[in-house]
Amino acid sequence: MQGEMGLSTTEPLNRPAATSRDGHSLRGLKWLPPLLALALSACGDKPPQQPAAAAPSVTVSQPVKRTVTDWDEFTGRFEAIQEVQVRARVGGFVKSVEFRDGAIVRAGDLLYVIDARPFEAVAEQADGQLSDARARAELARRELDRALTLNQTQAVSDSIVDQRRQTLQAARAAEMQAEGALKAAKLNIEFTHVMAPITGRVSRHLVTPGNLVQGSEGGATLLTSIVSLDPIYIYFDVDEATYLRNSRLWFEGKRPSSRDTPNPVQVTLTGETKPSHEGKMDFLDNRLDVSTGTLRSRAVIPNKDLSILPGQFGRVRIIGSAPYEALLLPDTAIATDQSRKIVFVVKDDNTVEAKSVTLGPLDEGLRVIREGLKPEDRVIIDGLQRARVGAKVSPQTGEIKPAGAKT
Repeated sequence: MQGEMGLSTTEPLNRPAATSRDGHSLRGLKWLPPLLALALSACGDKPPQQPAAAAPSVTVSQPVKRTVTDWDEFTGRFEAIQEVQVRARVGGFVKSVEFRDGAIVRAGDLLYVIDARPFEAVAEQADGQLSDARARAELARRELDRALTLNQTQAVSDSIVDQRRQTLQAARAAEMQAEGALKAAKLNIEFTHVMAPITGRVSRHLVTPGNLVQGSEGGATLLTSIVSLDPIYIYFDVDEATYLRNSRLWFEGKRPSSRDTPNPVQVTLTGETKPSHEGKMDFLDNRLDVSTGTLRSRAVIPNKDLSILPGQFGRVRIIGSAPYEALLLPDTAIATDQSRKIVFVVKDDNTVEAKSVTLGPLDEGLRVIREGLKPEDRVIIDGLQRARVGAKVSPQTGEIKPAGAKT
């Protein structure tokens, strides 16, 4: 048994190796099928190639072309065209205040009443003196008439006639003096009623009833003040460079001078984003301020709603050029590259190109492009963040609208 078992266990090991038809051993090829299967499986699992990324979509438009006019902008301050300090013209005790502080008053409205009784007494006295002077003048006239009649028959000498003529002239002079005194007394009575000299907004009352005020003879007491509101002035200072540029335009016939032409102005109040009032130039000073190198200028602004008060600030825009054709873009289409301003333009092959541009002022919400752009250029107005210089894009035609326009 043991021998049989030994032979059975060792027999496979001592069995001759299988050979191929040509006599070579096949033992070394037993791993070939697995390797071929692994190689074939590796070739079958190769990942597919990714498709090319689509070109980003952008909105393009040609720049807006229209006739524009440049405006120069300055800071100004409003001042009243008329301003009056209301003072007492006669002295006396204030009886009443007839206006509400800060109200609008009309020329001729009653503001203060001063006690008029002392002036009425003076007027009565002046009236009596005038009556006496008139009576004396009448007597002197009659005596002269009698003397002239008697002088014809030489009953009265010529010297008597001359004396009576001189007496009549003195009496008439006294009459005129009495008339003047009566008029002055009546004026003083009239001045006890303090009237508004202009139409405008009155300030607060500075004197209350019961106080004694001084007249014009001894330093008139200030009672209140009134400023006119409609229209109103705005004063601003023009720098020397702007003045010289406007002068050159005037000499070239491209811009009228504000000295002889009421050029239009636009005013933007504090807190506003666009002009709310329009007016006209009214005045240019005759010299530049040597300390600031600026020229004092003035415009007149209608103020129908009385919303503008003297002392307010405002931004003044005045015409600064002749009308010219310009290309315009929204500010959102303009990018900054260090110190340059650039726009992205889509070429005919849909690749992006950057163009350096020179900017001008805003006109109805759009930026004037002075240099660097052509009317036929397709400018990217939306999707700038997706545009790369030299890369292709998918342009979609859009429309440029002024700022604030409804979409």
